[in-house]
Amino acid sequence: MENNILQLIYLLASITFIVGLKFLGNPATARKGNLIAAFGMGIAIFGTIFLYKNPENGAGLHNLIFIFAALAIGTVLGFIAAKKVQMTAMPEMVSLFNGMGGACAMLISIIEFQHLSHSLSEPMAAAMALAPGFSSALTGKVLIILAGMVIGSVSFSGSMVAWGKLSGKVKDKSLGQQQFINIGLLLVIFAFAYLVIGGNGENTALFFYLVLALSLLYGILFVLPIGGADMPVVISLLNSFTGVAAAFGGFLYDNKVMLVGGILVGSAGTLLTIVMCKAMNRSLLNVLIGNFGGGAKGEAATSSSFEGSTKEVTASDAAILMRYAKKVIIVPGYGLAVAQAQHVVHDLELLLEAEGVEVKYAIHPVAGRMPGHMNVLLAESNVSYDKLLEMEEINPEFATTDVVLVVGANDVVNPAAKTDPNSPIYGMPILDVENAANVIVNKRSMKAGYAGIENELFFKPKTSMLFGDAKKALTELVNEIKALG
Repeated sequence: MENNILQLIYLLASITFIVGLKFLGNPATARKGNLIAAFGMGIAIFGTIFLYKNPENGAGLHNLIFIFAALAIGTVLGFIAAKKVQMTAMPEMVSLFNGMGGACAMLISIIEFQHLSHSLSEPMAAAMALAPGFSSALTGKVLIILAGMVIGSVSFSGSMVAWGKLSGKVKDKSLGQQQFINIGLLLVIFAFAYLVIGGNGENTALFFYLVLALSLLYGILFVLPIGGADMPVVISLLNSFTGVAAAFGGFLYDNKVMLVGGILVGSAGTLLTIVMCKAMNRSLLNVLIGNFGGGAKGEAATSSSFEGSTKEVTASDAAILMRYAKKVIIVPGYGLAVAQAQHVVHDLELLLEAEGVEVKYAIHPVAGRMPGHMNVLLAESNVSYDKLLEMEEINPEFATTDVVLVVGANDVVNPAAKTDPNSPIYGMPILDVENAANVIVNKRSMKAGYAGIENELFFKPKTSMLFGDAKKALTELVNEIKALG
């Protein structure tokens, strides 16, 4: 009876995951979708704790004290982390939490392999030592265990490296012949996995843990060379890995809600990765073998120079230009998040609209350090969702725009993506801000962006540089516009 009720709870939870994911597709309903999915996860967890019965002996879960202690500790740590994290640190927190999901899938596979080994009867163990392979009944389960462990391990170690890179603790590092090393390592992992599936008596456990160690190493080598504006791609890809690993855990436990949740995360992460690849003009194959970001090309591009000089503008002159414009487009970037200037930029928007100026926001798919970073940032300051326009929608409007204000963005507005075949971002779709009548760029300095290359936009005659911290500069801009009456 309890198991029937539990299956109904799992069905309800699965429905909430699907509804929540649907709501996440629209910024206006994203918060509601998150709460709906969280509710579904909550009832699935507590339903499992109180209603699950082993079909073989009818026993429920044991060690409830440890289970609730772990739930309490995780809840408190997660709540504190979510409350205290700054928007600038949000991408690394996402990577860290995603890595924990991969670690869970990895540990599930390790524990289940140990249970599988210990639960084998003596005759079966003897048969394993003499025969060349596992029985057919065990082969499928071992295959699922290995798949979950490999993918979970790669997601865990890769996410930890991504967290280190985003927080500035780990530097980009590319080995010679990186592609061949990664491919070779994968082949070795598959070879040892085959030996585990085939069964090798006492050596089976050794080969299993070799697969584990090499998978962790692959995750590190996979993410280590990635740099520049490519980080959103790897975050979404690792997220999909974690979902797939969780789905294998659902297969192991015959747990429908775990399976559905893992499939949803894996498929959504994969689709998002494809969108990110398209936005970065990268192929998914190159992402999988680590052939993007950072590296020598980016370093070489840093040394390039452009003819001409930059033109600096004061807050007073910028205020006059924007106050008497008919149309202004604001391009937010990571610098906006660093300065925590999202509320000030919203004040600027409201002030300009009060003066009859049309204001919109141009959102590049990979602006910031993770997918949707700028949308979340601006939503925090109550910017209307219908003013946040994606690249395909906003690009045709730049030609009819009087002023573009670029706040802390760099690589996503760099014309080198269209004009310089030697640039590491060549071919990446960008925001066509150079087509506007005037461009004002707010930056702290002329330092290169995340991709490590100069931006030729800064040297164009129609571009003016407004140097300084984004929050301070925008506050001065707001005050100057107010002074104009």
